[in-house]
Order: sequence, then structure tokens, then C-alpha cells
Amino acid sequence: MNNSRNAVVIVGGQWGDEGKGKVVDLISPAFDVVARFQGGHNAGHTVKFEDRHFALRLIPSGICRKGVLNVIGNGLVVDPRALLAEIASLRAAGVPVGENLKLSDRAHVILPTHALLDGARESALGGANIGTTSRGIGPAYESKANRSGIRVADLVDPDRFVSLARPLLSHQAAVLSHFYGVEAPSVDETIETYLECGRDLAPFVADTRALLHERLAAGARLLCEGAQGVMLDVDHGTYPFVTSSSCGPGGACTGLGIPPSVIGAVVGIMKAYTTRVGSGPFPTELFDETGERIRNRGNEFGTVTGRPRRVGWFDAVVARTSLKVGGLDAIALTKMDVLDDHDEVRICVAYEINGRTVTEVPARSDQYEAARPVYRSFPGWKRSIVGLDDLSKLPEAAKAYVAALEETVGAPITLLSTGPKREETIVRPGTVLDAWLSPARR
Repeated sequence: MNNSRNAVVIVGGQWGDEGKGKVVDLISPAFDVVARFQGGHNAGHTVKFEDRHFALRLIPSGICRKGVLNVIGNGLVVDPRALLAEIASLRAAGVPVGENLKLSDRAHVILPTHALLDGARESALGGANIGTTSRGIGPAYESKANRSGIRVADLVDPDRFVSLARPLLSHQAAVLSHFYGVEAPSVDETIETYLECGRDLAPFVADTRALLHERLAAGARLLCEGAQGVMLDVDHGTYPFVTSSSCGPGGACTGLGIPPSVIGAVVGIMKAYTTRVGSGPFPTELFDETGERIRNRGNEFGTVTGRPRRVGWFDAVVARTSLKVGGLDAIALTKMDVLDDHDEVRICVAYEINGRTVTEVPARSDQYEAARPVYRSFPGWKRSIVGLDDLSKLPEAAKAYVAALEETVGAPITLLSTGPKREETIVRPGTVLDAWLSPARR
């Protein structure tokens, strides 16, 4: 293999929903391949260009760019029906989807019973629920981990799929009925539906591990796109209120089958404030008019679920955790413009937990629930920055806020979003991300 460090990994630096879709779409012209490496259709990446809006779930955010190969890696769990619906939606909007999309034959398949188990378990937890989207992501990863899962390579082979799916579907139907009183769909009907999905998806299926190795060996540039955020990582996030996969840069290696030696840079996407979906500790959460104003101005509603996101001030403890776990070389800061109309903006620099000042996210969720934010306050800029394309044009108070974020987190901000559109972005010259961008983008 070519030992050139031709891959860049993009990860969420908070609890997801940081704007990874926009950033990946923006920088994808500098890359030959964009690859998703974990998660499922619970993730929603929004791409806006001019007056067009695309909500992507499984397909990488490079799909709107000509000449870019998009790969759905082996680390994902895929509902075939959701993927086919997404392909159809893009095509209906005039986005070509064909040879520019490849689906790993090693990705695992989400069955209808996975989604039913997800919802039934969540309901059974009552007030102690995790906040899952009930789309079957966790149970599908569970099947993968206990080695009963079905992979895409199995799905596209009718005889093999039937031999594997029938016992698994029957077992999960029995569990649903016995423990939760939920009736699963007919095994035969499910099999027939999925056989049809397999036929429709077969043209997209490939050994993407081998494909990526071939492309990298030929000098291609690879952009690795993560879903969710480091604080939802199954190992390093706010467990148990996490997703079921590895959201950090390490997940790119296992989820795509590439070695760490090809990674040239890791960029963490962070909002200028913080949001979270679902249950779990959130020390900087705002329950007042300020939080509601940020939510509405930032359109903080789930791309996939439509659920209102919880909103709070920027949490530098969370950001520093992502920096350490992810080895971030730089930060891409999004939604700075959402804070345009505030008299004051805040950064949480530490927590108070039971009388102690803490600068790390605690392992135990009950201790994290007890955390109270320690803030630094800054004057707001009270001016619109929407559409600004140069850092020097920012109001002085906005520049001071950016500098404080860099100092508090410990990483440079290499890209700053000043609006939802592709063009509404500042890329700072001389930074690590700027070095990867093609001159043709300017």
C-alpha cells in the first residue's frame, strides 16, 4: 500500500448534530472518495447548496459533488429499505446515484425485528430510557457482536439470506412476543421484502475494503465521515446514553478497513454552542428563553426524527475530551451566526461536582448528572455575521469569542461557518484543513 497519509477523518466533537454534513460537502472537492464509517440511518447529515436542501442518513455527504466516489463502509448497520428510499429521494431531486455509490458487502443488515426490539426495550425502560431513535441500530450491532448478524454479502445471495434470516427472524419474533407482547411481521413476508431489496441493492455492493486500498495505493485522497459525536461513542461517551458504535477516528479504521498510517489529519466539528438529543447528562443545558431562542434560530430539530434538540452553552470540558480521544488537529466551528443577537455568550470551562472542581467528564452517569457548569462570560457581538467569508470581517467581540474557544479547548479553529449554505464559510488560510482544500474551490 502507498504509505502516503492521504486520508482525513471528520468526527463530531460533541453529542452529534454539529454540522458534519455541511463541512464534508464543502471540502469534498479536494477528495476522490468520501466514506461513512459507522452508525446507521439514525444519523442525519444536512447539506444545503444555494436553495436546495438534502437530508442524508446513510449516504455520504459527498454524493452532491460530481466525480466523488461515495462509500458506505463495513462499520455501518444498514436498513435496506431506508437506503433504497434515500437513493430514490436523491434521484427524484436530480442528484445522480449510480456508480458513484458503493455499499460494503461486510456492512450488517437491520431487520424489522431489530427496530421492534429497539422500540420495545426503550418503552420498557420508562423514565430511565436511553433516548434511542428506535430504528434498530443498537439491536443490529448486538446481533453483529454476538455473531448472529446478517451482512450485505448474505443479503444479495437469496438462498444464503433465507437460510440465515429465517431462524434469526423467528427467534426475535419469539422474544418480542414473550417478553414485550409485541407481534412481529410475518417471517415469510419479511424475507420476500428483503430479497427484493437485495436485488435492488446488488449493483451497489462491493468489497469496499479492497476498493479503498486500491484507491489509496493509487494516490487517491479519502475523506472519512463519522456520524454522531465523540460524546456518543460507546466506549468514551456518556455511557449508557450513547450510540452503539465507535464515533471517534479509531472507528474510521475498523469501519472502513484502513490502517491508522494513512490518516493525515483529524478534524472535529463543533457548534459554537452545544446540543444534545435524547436522554443523558447535559451540564450546560438551558431551560430558559435564551435556550429557546438558540433552538429556534439554529433550527435545532432532528434531521431524522424531527425531535427538538436540547440546547446549552459551549462545553469546553466535552470539547477537550474529544480533542484527547480523537487526537484532533483542528476544529471546524459551525453555527456561529446563531449567536448573533445575544448580549452575552458563555463557555463552560469546568464542572463543580459535590464541591470539587472537575475538568474531565466523569465515567459514572450519576456523577455527571450532578455536575454544575463553571462559566466564563464574553460580550456578544450584536451584529449579523451571516455570509462573511473572511475572519478579519468578524466583529471584534466575535473574534474574541473564537480566540477564547481556541485557548480553552486547545486546538485551532480552521473553518468557521457563518450560515447554513456551502458558500457561507470562512476557511482560515495556513491551517491544516486549508492545506487539504483544492485551489479550485476558491
